[in-house]
Parts: sequence; structure tokens; C-alpha cells
Amino acid sequence: MPPTDLLSAELTLTARITTASNATFLGAIGPSTVVYKPIAGESPLWDFPHGALAHREVAAYALSQVFGGDVVPRTWLRDGPLGEGMVQLWCEPDPQQHPVDLIAAAPSTEKSTPVHTPPAGFKHVLSGEDETGRIVNLVHEDGPALRRMAVFDVIVNNADRKGNHILAMADGIRHGVDHGLTFHHEHKLRTVLWGWLGENLNDEELMAVQRVCQGLNGDLGRQLADLLTAQELDAVATRCEILQNTARFPAPSGRMPAVPWPLF
Repeated sequence: MPPTDLLSAELTLTARITTASNATFLGAIGPSTVVYKPIAGESPLWDFPHGALAHREVAAYALSQVFGGDVVPRTWLRDGPLGEGMVQLWCEPDPQQHPVDLIAAAPSTEKSTPVHTPPAGFKHVLSGEDETGRIVNLVHEDGPALRRMAVFDVIVNNADRKGNHILAMADGIRHGVDHGLTFHHEHKLRTVLWGWLGENLNDEELMAVQRVCQGLNGDLGRQLADLLTAQELDAVATRCEILQNTARFPAPSGRMPAVPWPLF
């Protein structure tokens, strides 16, 4: 629960974030800069219930608190100038860091085909052509912070992990934002973080999954019950059990695209 002043002090809007698909505003609560997404500004979707995206954002934060790793910035529900909505503390990323990137494929000295080897410290996800016909590679960092986020996304069934939904902080923390398209009971995992496909989860990651499994039977489960349906909660538990039993990063499955579009 956020401090009382963040719940009850006046929320003042300072700007609109026009790149967002739903009504999204930058605002201030006292000295704190926040993001505000009113429920009234949510666009209808064919596959998610209308008026529930803000609740899913808050549910993602609640689960991340048990999961660990500071994946999701502090997020809560409260009233605002345009009615009840999701409010999240603003996190200013380091513009010099690019945990997910599109880079030009290196030309091969022996063949006409380009080289798809990622730079040191990065994982290759996929290759494609940009608008000029140049071959490019989608890559992401190979580090513990993004690994944790990838596991978290499996648990919450994140259908929209774009590259710019990952905030690279100067201290090395990687925050994930924009979790409205999560917790669907059907498989909808769409993410740019496929670099560890098939790799084993480490002990720390398995312990994080176990904490969520246990939390679903306690305080976490009671919090999520106010934000999600019983069917969605059962699906969270099932995804945790599968992760524990397989102990590895899953592969894409189903007929839906494995990555969101656009990628950023």
C-alpha cells in the first residue's frame, strides 16, 4: 500500500503521453512524478474485458512484490481528475543504456548472408528487414535483471512486452512497465525477451516462482482476488506449477505471434 499522501493528496496532470494507445498522463502528487491511466480512457479490446486494464497493472505490481527483483515500479489504484485509474511512480531511465535493441547484421566475409551473432553480453532473438531492406537483429541483454523479468512475464502471461516497456535505470535495475495486457486465462505470451528459450531456470528464479506459488494461498492471493477473476487466478497458479516442474524457459506456443507488434 502506498503512503497515505500518494492515495489522498491532489493528483495534478502536467502532460499527456500521446504515444500510448490508451489515455495516459504524466502528473504530480506533491513532489512525486507519476503516470496516471484513467479507467475511463481505456480503449475496448477484443480479447480483454473492458475497464480492467488498470486492475491488471496493479495486480502485476502486487505479484512483483512477492516475486522479487523490483520488476514493476510502485503502482496503485486511486481517484484522479478523470476518475479512478492506475497510478505509477515515474522512473526516469538512463538514455545511454539500451537493454533491447535493433542492430544491423554484420556482413559475412565468406558468404553473402549476414551474420546474426549478437554482441558480447547480449542474446539474439530474431532477424528481419527494416524499412530500407537492411537485415537487422533484435537483441537483448543477457543479465539477471532481464532474466527475472522474462520469468515474471511468463507467470503474468504478458501479452505486450515491447522493448520500450523496459526501463534501464542508471543503477542497473531494469523496471518493466505497461502491464495492462496481462493475466489472461488463455496463453497470450508475446515478448521480445526470448533469448533464453529452453535454458534452465537458476535457483534464484525457481525460488521466486515458489514464493509466488505460496503467496497465491495467502496475502497475495487475497490481493489478486480483488483485481482478477477466479479463472485468471487459477491460470496464474497453473503457470507457476508448469515453471516449477519444467524448470526452464518456455518456447513460444499456439497460433498467436510470439512477439508484440510493433517491437518498440
